[in-house]
Amino acid sequence: MRIADIKAPVAKEMEEFENKFRDSMKTHVLLLDKIMTYIVKRKGKQMRPLFVFLSAGTCGQISESTFRGASLIELLHTATLVHDDVVDDANYRRGFFSINALWKTK
Repeated sequence: MRIADIKAPVAKEMEEFENKFRDSMKTHVLLLDKIMTYIVKRKGKQMRPLFVFLSAGTCGQISESTFRGASLIELLHTATLVHDDVVDDANYRRGFFSINALWKTK
């Protein structure tokens, strides 16, 4: 079984999630907005939001609170990756410069 097969039941929600997550990460602080845009553009497989949507769909219905929960989990996961890069003084994440490499520990 491929990942696309697993995503199929919630493909529409995952696409909608991507847009909502991107919009929710926008700020009015120039540096923070630049960093968040960089992070969101280099998204991973988004397995955690996928599990949130699959679970919500199995247990009931997917609602606005499902999108909020998926966003919070993805944001927490992303924060742990940034933290790991700072602690490890890593210069790369998923083949791109890490946040730490570009903006130091500001």
